[in-house]
Amino acid sequence: MNPTRPSAIAGYEDWPAYVWAHPRYLAATAASQELADALGVPGVPEVTDVAVHWEETYDGVTTSQLSWQLDFGPPTTGWLVRPAESSGPLPGVLALHCHGGNKFGGADRLVVLPEAHLSAAEARAGHYDGRALATEMAKAGFAVLAHDAFAWGSRRFDLSEPPWRTGSALEARESQWREDGVVPSESELYNAAAGFHEDTVAKTAGLLGTSLAGMVAHDDLAALEILASLPEVDPERLGCIGFSGGGGRSLTLAAMSPRIRNYVVTCMMTTFESLLPSYLDAHSWLLQTPGLWKLGDWPELTARSGAGGFLVQYAVADPLFPEEGMREAHKVLESLHPDAYKGSFWPGGHVFTAEMQNEAISYLSGTLGAGSRPGQIQSTVPTT
Repeated sequence: MNPTRPSAIAGYEDWPAYVWAHPRYLAATAASQELADALGVPGVPEVTDVAVHWEETYDGVTTSQLSWQLDFGPPTTGWLVRPAESSGPLPGVLALHCHGGNKFGGADRLVVLPEAHLSAAEARAGHYDGRALATEMAKAGFAVLAHDAFAWGSRRFDLSEPPWRTGSALEARESQWREDGVVPSESELYNAAAGFHEDTVAKTAGLLGTSLAGMVAHDDLAALEILASLPEVDPERLGCIGFSGGGGRSLTLAAMSPRIRNYVVTCMMTTFESLLPSYLDAHSWLLQTPGLWKLGDWPELTARSGAGGFLVQYAVADPLFPEEGMREAHKVLESLHPDAYKGSFWPGGHVFTAEMQNEAISYLSGTLGAGSRPGQIQSTVPTT
C-alpha cells in the first residue's frame, strides 16, 4: 500500500479556492495594474474585524498586538506601535519585515515585545543592528503597523509533516547537523524546512496564476487598508519602509497603492541584468518573479508609483548585489525622478545599520510630517 502523501500546502488548503474566487486586484492606474497582473495579485477584500489582544506602554511607546483573518490561510498577527503621549491622528507607516531566511518569525523582529522568541532577537542582531525598527519609528512620532506577511510568522505554512521533497532535503540537513554535533532549535528546524519549501510555494503560486511576491503584496495591501482605517492614523500621510526583501515589498506596495505618499527601500535596489549570471542564487522567489523583467528593470518599476518621493539606501559591500548594478540603478533613478528620488550609499554589507535607520526615519519624518524628539534623529548622509 502506498503511503499517503502529506499536503504540500498545509495550513493553506483553502488558498487555491481563494485565488480562483478573487481573480485580480484592481489598481488605480493602468501602470499599477500591469504590475499587479504581472505578479498575479488576487483581489483584496476589505478587512473590517481587527482584534486587539493586548496593549502595553513602556519606554514612551504604546504597543498593541492585533490580528485579523483574511479569507484564506491562518490569521495574521500585527503590531501597532505609536508614541505613548500623542494627540490627533499621526502619520502612518507600514513597516515591512525582511525575508532573512527566517520564516519562523515575521514582524516580531521589528518590534520591542514583552515576550519575544529568540529568532526575533537573532534577526534584529543579524540584520537591523540590534534595533527594533518599528519601535524606533514610533519614538519619532509615527503610528507604525508591522504585520506578518504571507508565509512568515503567524502566516507560515504548517511544515510539521513536510511534503516529501521538502522532507528529503530536511533529512539531509539534519544528518549534517548530527554529524557536526549541532542540536537545532525549533526555529532553525522550521527555517531549514521553509527554505526548501519555498520552491513548492512558488510552484503552487505559479500554477494558480500568481507568485510568492504577488501573495505577499496581497497581504501588504490588506494591511495598508487596515493602517489607513485606524483612528490613530492620518490616512493622507502614509508611507512604507523595508530592508532587503522588505525593501522590495516597499517598492511594490508604493507602485500598486495610491495611498503611499513616501517610502524607503533599503538594500534592495539593482538592475536585473547585474544579477546575471552570478547573483541569481543570492535571492529568493520574492524578487525573482517569472516575467517581471518584461515590465522594465527593477529601478524602472518605481515609475509606476504616484508617491511624492522615496529614499533608496545602498550598501556598497552588500554581498547580494554587485556594486556596478547598484550604481547603474542609482543613475536610472536619478534620470527618472530628478526631484522625487534620494539615494545614499553606505559602507558595509547587507545590514540596516542604526545610522541608515536614522536617515530613513529622518527622511520620512520630513516628508510625512512626523515630530521627533529634540536631538533624537541625527543623520549624516554619506556622499554618493
